[in-house]
Amino acid sequence: MPPNSPHPAAPPAGQEPAGRKVSVLIVVGTRPEAIKLIPIILALRDSERFRPVVVTTGQHDLMVREVFKLAGIWADVTLWIGDTRSRLNERVASVMLRFEDFFHQWFHEVAAGEATADDVREGRYPAAVLVHGDTSSAFGAALAAFHLGIPVVHVEAGLRAGTGNMTPFPEELNRRLIARIACLHLAPTATNQENLVRENVPIKQVYVTGNSAIDALEWASGLDVPFINPAVQEMFDSDRRLVLVTAHRRESWGDGLRGIGEAIARLASEHPEIGFVLPLHPNPRVRSTLRPLLQGLGNVLLCEPVSYGEFARLLARCHLVITDSGGIQEEAPALGKPVLVTREVTERVEGVDAGTLALVGTDAERIVAVAGRLLTDAAAYAEMSEAPNPYGDGKAAERIVAALEYLHAGGVAPAPFGSSLDRRAVLAATGAVEADEAGKAVEIESPLVVELPVIGHVPSPWTEREAS
Repeated sequence: MPPNSPHPAAPPAGQEPAGRKVSVLIVVGTRPEAIKLIPIILALRDSERFRPVVVTTGQHDLMVREVFKLAGIWADVTLWIGDTRSRLNERVASVMLRFEDFFHQWFHEVAAGEATADDVREGRYPAAVLVHGDTSSAFGAALAAFHLGIPVVHVEAGLRAGTGNMTPFPEELNRRLIARIACLHLAPTATNQENLVRENVPIKQVYVTGNSAIDALEWASGLDVPFINPAVQEMFDSDRRLVLVTAHRRESWGDGLRGIGEAIARLASEHPEIGFVLPLHPNPRVRSTLRPLLQGLGNVLLCEPVSYGEFARLLARCHLVITDSGGIQEEAPALGKPVLVTREVTERVEGVDAGTLALVGTDAERIVAVAGRLLTDAAAYAEMSEAPNPYGDGKAAERIVAALEYLHAGGVAPAPFGSSLDRRAVLAATGAVEADEAGKAVEIESPLVVELPVIGHVPSPWTEREAS
């Protein structure tokens, strides 16, 4: 398709569905979505049963292309909504209209909603559309697919901030609305599954997979990607301990970003031996707030956004992460990096419970206090860095493809990631866990606490037996 074409092209000759594999649409809008979907796309490619059709919306066009290039993935279709469509209603509407254009051009042999099983098997109609997370691109594509009668599969389902619909905005409502549309919910953790069940999503439509971000990080950590910016390379090669910082979320614009910037400036002044690396988000409101607070500080490097491969190397090299990013909260603990979350709430409550994350908000005093302790107290640092990562084992994509194959062809249902048995929840029900002054759960004396360590293993889930 020509770069300036406003509509997706029909599949070129030779790419029409040939009846050999079942078509599965995968919608990608932003770079974080692309990163987490790479392992799933690659796993679907390797499947003998499915053909992934990659549909990018164009929301983060250049950044998505850059990430996909590392994996040898090229979009089959781009909807070209563009970065300039930043108003939320316009973005959702544009995704919906252009997704429908693409659908009718690629799958014109069968009327929407009238496909038979043979049409799906022969590739004349998509078996499903996979949307990821909570972006406006994901919501727009999910609603359009619903209107077209295409089953929606929600990857990274069940994340909830627990604060109503407004925070984070608009992601919290997006993910809740997608949950009402999807027929299969791929939840990263048992906690996410529990969130969905509370919202009356049938538990038999929820499958716990682990998070594909861990799969992606394991893949990316093996890439030998050079740093394009010499200043980043120099900081990477130095003997300094590094603190990696990211900040961009909409709910932090204004005072929140100022608090983060002031905290980093104070930490840089109090710890001149430590280097701080902050790739600046492209949004002008983010840059105009952070740059005046941090430019000119000798041990703070403000740089342009780095590629995913470069970022994975920085994540492995750094000592501490300060971020408001959702994905990094899951990725960094896999590398043993403590994470300070500069948000008032987080959907990644498992990390807070496990001790891999500390929720510090955007108050400069609190950020400085908690970060300062981790930079100076080896025991406090070890407690966080050595905590087990609750978000995945690098096999989420494998489980997702296995689930799709099971739904398509039957057989034995794949086993989920982890276990729904939570020791802390059981102890809390007995009164054996209470919160300390810092809000962290601690054990108190209880007869059950003595008994629990005697249990040698967690019982295996009965998923396969019940579903077969």
